[in-house]
Parts: sequence; C-alpha cells; structure tokens
Amino acid sequence: MNKYSKRREALLYHAKPQPGKIKVVPTKKYATQRDLSLAYSPGVAEPCLEIAKDVKNVYKYTAKGNLVAVITNGTAVLGLGDIGPEASKPVMEGKGLLFKIFADIDVFDIEINEKNVDAFVETVKRISPTFGGINLEDIKAPESFEIERRLKEELDIPVMHDDQHGTAIISSAALLNALELADKRIEDVKIVVSGAGSAALACANLYLLLGVKVENIVMFDVNGVLTTSRDDMSDLQKIYAKDIQNISLAEALKGADVFLGLSAGNILSAEMLLEMAPNPIVFAMANPEPEIEYDLAIRTREDIIMATGRSDHPNQVNNVLGFPYIFRGALDVRATVINEEMKMAAVQSLAALAKESVPEQVNIAYGETKLNFGRDYIIPKPFDPRLITHVAPAVAKAAMDSGVATHPIYDWEKYEEELLDRLGSDNKMVRLLTNRAKTDPKRVVFAEADQLDVLKAAQIVHEEGIGFPILLGNMETIIELKEEIGFDADVPIFDPKTKEEDKRRLRYAEIFWKARQRKGVNHLDAQKWMRERNYFAAMMVNEGEADALVTGYSRSYPATVKPILQLIDRAPGISIVATTNMMMTSRGPMFLSDTAINPDPTAEELAKIALMTAKTVRLFGMEPVIAMISFSNFGSSSDPAAKKVSEAVKYLHQYYPELIVDGEVQADFALNQEMLQKKFPFSKLAGQKVNTLIFPDLASANITYKLLKELVKSDSVGPIMLGLDKPVHIFQLGASVEEMVNMAAVAVVDAQEKQKRLKNLIVKN
Repeated sequence: MNKYSKRREALLYHAKPQPGKIKVVPTKKYATQRDLSLAYSPGVAEPCLEIAKDVKNVYKYTAKGNLVAVITNGTAVLGLGDIGPEASKPVMEGKGLLFKIFADIDVFDIEINEKNVDAFVETVKRISPTFGGINLEDIKAPESFEIERRLKEELDIPVMHDDQHGTAIISSAALLNALELADKRIEDVKIVVSGAGSAALACANLYLLLGVKVENIVMFDVNGVLTTSRDDMSDLQKIYAKDIQNISLAEALKGADVFLGLSAGNILSAEMLLEMAPNPIVFAMANPEPEIEYDLAIRTREDIIMATGRSDHPNQVNNVLGFPYIFRGALDVRATVINEEMKMAAVQSLAALAKESVPEQVNIAYGETKLNFGRDYIIPKPFDPRLITHVAPAVAKAAMDSGVATHPIYDWEKYEEELLDRLGSDNKMVRLLTNRAKTDPKRVVFAEADQLDVLKAAQIVHEEGIGFPILLGNMETIIELKEEIGFDADVPIFDPKTKEEDKRRLRYAEIFWKARQRKGVNHLDAQKWMRERNYFAAMMVNEGEADALVTGYSRSYPATVKPILQLIDRAPGISIVATTNMMMTSRGPMFLSDTAINPDPTAEELAKIALMTAKTVRLFGMEPVIAMISFSNFGSSSDPAAKKVSEAVKYLHQYYPELIVDGEVQADFALNQEMLQKKFPFSKLAGQKVNTLIFPDLASANITYKLLKELVKSDSVGPIMLGLDKPVHIFQLGASVEEMVNMAAVAVVDAQEKQKRLKNLIVKN
C-alpha cells in the first residue's frame, strides 16, 4: 500500500462509521419510566445519600471502581513529540481500547492543555474523585517523573506512568529469565543502556530492585555516556553517571552481559555485538527499527538471547503484557497506590508464566508446535489468555501484603472465575485466527475480485501478511479498482472469460470432464462451466495452482455452493458437508452448526455434524462442549424432531464417550449453567460452559446466528465449510470487508491444517 493509501485508511478507520474508537454505553435498564426514575431523579438520591454518609460507598453504587483515566498533555506522543493535547486524543482512545479488550477496564481519556507541572497536577487532583485509577501517558521527561511522584503522594488511588513502568516491568521479567538461561547472576552482570529517557530510567531503576548493582550500569543518551563531569543531566540521570572519561558505545559494550536499547534504530553493529560477553542478552526495543536488526543479531551470535519491541520476532517486550492486568489487580482490591511491591509482583508473575506449559490455543495462534521456555520464549505472548489470571491476582496479593489494599480479596478461586468471565467480551479469537494465518500464509483465490469490497478484503489480506491473494474477475475492472484504492502490489489476476486463459480453461475442462463423465457431465458443459469464475477458481485449488478459495459475496449461498460441491470432493471418510459459524459473544466464542447447508438432517447426520464441528472447535485451540439443541429437554417430547436429536446424542455417547456432548436440551438450559445443574444434574453438560450448539435443522441455526449478529451485534466468522477435501469457504451474500478478511484467514488456517494432514499421510505410507 502506498503512503497516501495507508494515510487514507488510517483516517477512515478513525472517522467511520462514527468518529473515535471508544464510547460510553449504559449498564442498567432504561426502557421504562420506572427505570429512568431509578437511574435519575428521584431514585438517584438514595445512593447519593449513602455515599454522603460513607464516601467508600462510591465504589458500591457507581462505576468508579472499574474506571481509569488515561491522562496526557500531549508533550511526548509516540515518536511525534509535542503535538498538543487534541492531537494526542487518538492515542489516548487507543489506550482505552486496550484497557477494555485485555482487562475489561472502562476508560475516560483526558487531554489537559497544560505544561506547567503544578497546574497539571492540580487539575488531575481536582478530577480524581471520578476515577478508580489514573494512567499517565505520553508526558515528556523530566516533567513526567515529577508529575507521577506528586500524584502518587497526594492521591489515594493508583497512579502509574505506563511509558516508564510498563516497559520496565516487562523487560525486567524478560531479564530474569534471560539471566537464568545464560546462567548469570544478576548482581554480577554488566549492563549497557542506550537511551536515558523515562522508559530507560524506569527500566534501570527496576533492575536495581531486582539486584543489579548501580556501578554495573553504564548509560548513554543522545549526547554520549553519562559522566559526573556533565552538567546537562536530570537528577534521575545523575544516579547512573560514572566518574569516567568519555567513552563510545562500542567501548562500553566490550565484555558487557546485557544491552538495553530504548533509543534509535541500527546503532548497535555486528562488530559491537561480537565484543560482548558469552551468552549476550540484547533487548533492542527501539521502534519501528530496533537498535540492531533481529536477523543480523542472531546470525552474528548463535548464543544471543534477544528481545525487541516488534511482534514479528520472538520475545516481544509489549506493554500490553502489563498495564491492563496491573490496573485490574489494583482496582479489584481498591489499592491506594501502585507501589514497588506490586510492580515486582507483576515482574515475577510474568517471568514465572513463561516457564509454565503453554495452552494449545497460544501455540495455534503463533503457529508453533510447542512453545517452551527457552531463548526464543522468555516472556509470555500478548495473546496468552492466562495473563489476566496470573498477573492481576499477583498484583492484588502484593497490594494486600504491602498494606495498600482497602478491599481485600478472600476467595481467590472465585476471583479467578470472575477474571475469566471478563475475557468473553472481546474478539481475541479473531486476532488469534489472523495471527495464526500469518505464520504460514497461503495462496487464496478471491473469485469476485472485480467487486470493490472483495478487492479491499484481498488488499488487507495481502498487506497484513494473512495470505497471497489471487484475483479473479474482469481484468480491466480489477486494475481500475486497484488504482482507486491504492492496491499497488503485484498480485496475479485472472479473467476466466478472456482468450489469454483459453489454454488453462480447456485444460481444466478436460480434467473435470474425465473425472465426472460418468456422473452426467458432458464435454461441452465442462468447457462452458470453466468460463464461470467459481468453477475456474475451484479447479485452481483442485490442481494445486492455489491453496484456498473464498467466494460468494455477490451471489446467493445456494448458487455459490452448487459448483463447489460439484468440483470439490469430500474429505476422506466424510459423507456429509455442513457449515458452522463462530460467533463472538459476551460469554466468549460460540460455534453454531449447521447454518447453511442441510435443511433437515437425520439423526446420523446431526451426529456427524457435531463431530465435524468439534474438530473445528479444536482447530481454534478450544475443547468443544456441545449442546444438541431442541425445543424439549431430555425426552420431554415424543415429537419426531426432538427424538431425532435424542438419537444423535445416543449415538455420540455410545461411539464417542470422551466427547462432552448432551441433549436434547433447550437453548436457555444449555447456556445457563446454574439452571442446568439444578434441573438436570445428570447431564454431561452440568457444570460445563457450553461453547458449541448443534441445531436440529437449517432454519433454526441460520435464524439464530443472524439474530445474534444483528440484535446484539455479535461478530460472526463463517459459515465455515466442514467436510470438504480442499480449503473452500463461502461468504454470506453482501458480507462486510472485515467478514471477508476473517473468512480468508479461516481459509488459510484450513489450508495449513490440510497440508499437515497430507504430510502426515505421506510419512505414514
């Protein structure tokens, strides 16, 4: 994508469909006059009076306990510098979004037009009763240090400047594990720091608490090494000034054990790296270009342990590993401060988590067979769902142990359950899906690329590294649309109806006719059909000239699926083709089957649909818990439709006893654990959180998923095809660009899995 197109896309993202990235939504009923009279006058007077009696009741009756202010004056925004409070607002909204999706913390972003430290501090103090915590952001040093110090002293709620402490906490966890792998004692290591700003100083300060000796830290800023003879340093920088002659970075690195970079790209050369001690630890965290390129570093030193700030390399030092969960723990015990003990608890928790067995969901997301503690895995991955249940409780316990918690937690198992429930409200699964696709991108045919939205989806797939698009459709139209949207990448374009494709089209027709001549297909029809894009695209996949196919944007599902079923064989051992939709709900991902293919499946077919869906659920790193849905509960009706479901369950219980599946059961009982446990304690679903629903017919499944999609705005990935031998997936008519990108990611992951299966078969034979 050219610079203009990227700029346009970023601006459109922030402007449409409504400006900004966050909004306030009601948490209480407001439909009736009674609701409104309770929400406001006269009912609202009652909680006001209770808070007036005891100010602590503000946590009981208002949102204060889950509300953080992200506050800046816009003086150090990203790498853009002092661009002002208004210009900083998109960044602050983005931070609010991260708080919400990773830890379910609500945020008001506050941009203050004030550079004077006294006035800024006074402003924050005056608005602080609104909030349960304050996250300072993008405030230039040294003012940021003084502002944080003053606010921590003068307020009784948690305050943290994440630019400083976030990086310090994550890199400290990485340092502990790196030192263990390098077999080095923390009190002995020599550390060279490139950068002397707020983040670098915070890292060094926390390293001292871990046991690093101040005399073993040599620090550089843009003007060179910090020495006692310099008079241009802040008081915090003077802590690291050495009584030495001016030396270069190269000289300082001779024999050094650790390099910490929070400065500028490409300042650490291969020659400097070679001069470091055995098993050097290099944290090159300048963005977007690290102090030394990752590939160059690992080529130069086989014994290196390296971390960067980038997501495309191992060991990403990412603040999102810390700040959401630190504030989560602090808020949940109503801590009066975020102290050193709490930060250290976060460090130790992150370091320990990296040594635990990694959930399959995380391995799948990062395309790894098995992530294990080692040189390429010294800190957890940002998508690890265990972060909230490890870091937040550790921080909360540290707050209690250090005496700054005012609302202690006693039931830690219940607290962990509450934390897990908070994870169900976002789209982590979609991020995991696309991240997994990026680990091994495949060639994806977009069969309707002369449609603007389809081409936009293909562009995103290409630019995000999800896959390699192959564009099908009218050549002239595609070229014009590519120019219009700034899609200037050189990707293959095919028009099945042109003379240029005569040879390929005739070859496809011949192959298809020979395969189906005894199934009613004549030679002339085969040639005619190959002029149609879906037939042509399906043959590309069949012949290995593409890895996957997505189509269906401009045609009805039945019209699109017909040629697919004609050309694409069923997977070995599969007798029925079906679909499932993954719905992003408030309780987490839910799989609904069959949403698009089989109008009235038999009991045997329902069982097979359940088995295929279970396999797909596992593909996403989840263990299926399947409810076979009906209008009756466990034999309460003798209607044939209910009995059909019951027979399917009986079959599954007999031949697949290890599968967590039961029914027939009504949807409300399936989804309400307490109701099911109380009424039907004998069920295999009792006490389980159902994540898969198998419906008795197409109508109920299709209606349900579309109602969820429109009424509660649940995002949908699907319908995902089940049972085909090739990775072919069909959009719903008029699918959004985002939905098509997600389906392309599904197609890539499907292709990855089918490729693995084929390799395994070859090895076995």
